[in-house]
Amino acid sequence: VYKRQKMKSLKEFRPLLKLVKEDLNKLIFASIIIFISGICEVFTGYLNGKVVEEITMLDIKNALIFLGIYFVLEITMDGVVLHYANSILYKEESKLTRKLGFYTYKKALCLPPVAYEKMSSGEIINRITSDADTLSFAFGRLLNMISSLVASIIVIVYVFINSWIIGLEIVGIVSILFLILKKYNPLLKDIHKERRKEQDKFTSLTTESIRGIREIKTLGIKNNLISDMTSIIKDIYNKSSKEIDIQKSFNIKTRLLKSILECSVFATCVILLYYKMISLTFFIAMTYYVYRFTWLIENINDLTQTYQKVSVSISRVNDILENRLYKDEEFGNKKLVNVKGVIEFKDVNFNYPDEGNILNNFSLKIEPNKKIAVVGASGQGKSTLFNLITRIFDTTSGEILLDGINIKDLSEDELRKHISIIRQEPFVFNRTIKENFKLINKNISLKKIREYSKMAYLDDYIMSLPKGYDTVLGESGINLSGGQKQRLSIARTLSKGSEVILFDEATSALDNNSQDYIKKTIDNLVNDHTIVIVAHRLSTIMDADIIHVVDGGKVIATGTHKELLNSCKIYRNLYETESLNS
Repeated sequence: VYKRQKMKSLKEFRPLLKLVKEDLNKLIFASIIIFISGICEVFTGYLNGKVVEEITMLDIKNALIFLGIYFVLEITMDGVVLHYANSILYKEESKLTRKLGFYTYKKALCLPPVAYEKMSSGEIINRITSDADTLSFAFGRLLNMISSLVASIIVIVYVFINSWIIGLEIVGIVSILFLILKKYNPLLKDIHKERRKEQDKFTSLTTESIRGIREIKTLGIKNNLISDMTSIIKDIYNKSSKEIDIQKSFNIKTRLLKSILECSVFATCVILLYYKMISLTFFIAMTYYVYRFTWLIENINDLTQTYQKVSVSISRVNDILENRLYKDEEFGNKKLVNVKGVIEFKDVNFNYPDEGNILNNFSLKIEPNKKIAVVGASGQGKSTLFNLITRIFDTTSGEILLDGINIKDLSEDELRKHISIIRQEPFVFNRTIKENFKLINKNISLKKIREYSKMAYLDDYIMSLPKGYDTVLGESGINLSGGQKQRLSIARTLSKGSEVILFDEATSALDNNSQDYIKKTIDNLVNDHTIVIVAHRLSTIMDADIIHVVDGGKVIATGTHKELLNSCKIYRNLYETESLNS
């Protein structure tokens, strides 16, 4: 089982190979230098031993020759070349980390919306940022470790040639180390994985707190959130403490092994030298080489802890990169020509995960150049229609057509280009007003931006600001009122040039003044767009050309406001309830 887990863990690193292809030559070059440097270090112990032995034999010439060779190797390989190779390696590691973060971010944007319902924002953010950053300097440690291991194998061969007794001593103690590693590796990995989950909660709550600061203050829930954060931090501390305890136990045992190795080898060398079973050169060499094995133990210790953290992080990143949790959204490759904006639902059935059917054999045709409204009681599937048209979710069965083409057959760019949605709470980016438009069209001019803003009755307000269109809007447009955000969202959508514009409860939370502005904007758009409005407040759509009443996942009535008051009991009840509340 342990071997299978080990192989599975190693396979996690395969996606990284794709990211290093373009810099593979640099990595190979740096790796070769590190290996050569590591092997050259093997000779330092032998050279020092020869220097001492030649001095005891009063052969100063040979002593100086060996000393010169030692200095040349030390200065060139360890002092210059190795540092150059490590510099290349660290730069490539940094580049790889940035690439991994970028591709994880790019892949996260392709996940279906259901992924963002199942996973917290903190978990996704951590996988893109901190999990990718965990790779920093991991390759350098790994290469130096492998180099040290290869050099240690060469040394152990040299040791066995000179003394099988000392060779067996070293092999025995190092073997015990690997048994300890086998025990502690799974423990370190599991506890680190648990701590990462708690860290996800911390990031998620922090993100929510910053973005929802207004609601936090007005609802008076600051102390409740502080209590939640205290609990999360306590859990993180407990997991960290447990991880530290495991590492402490591991470190104590490895350091004890290190001390035993040094003492036993030195003691054995002294005894063997006394009985002339080893040479003075070998004895002096072992005063260097024994530390190579203690360094190896320390390196294995350090690398083991790093490896467990990296393997957990790369596994979390691969969950996204390799679609283990959720598949990417799938689109077709068809394009639309001379878009009219005719939308048709044909026998559509749909249910959200773990819920019953929301739509049942739903059929509806929506024509352009008219103000179309969809109304009904809460939970009857009104907003679901928009989620399906924009492919936030896909139908369980049936199909949705745009100008006679199934929207599943359209490319993603084509679908997004021709359909836009104005939500009740539109998202505004924490950038300037101008930059919010440039996200839609990088080449848009200020003149055009103002033109679209005028159409949304927002230009006068923006121009009254000290910085005008260069005003930074703050997190989620915190500097704007609800009505201003709605109008900015409309202006931004107009700059996109979509033929179909969907208004999802776009005026339900607005004051009468803001509502009038939005209604004027919608009226101006009707002539050359397909306008569909999902409304909770019937007063906002009484002048619609066609109103569809939805109940039980089906269209139960269609007509104008006056017609529906006379013919549809559900519509009449909705209207009377609203009038009574007003």
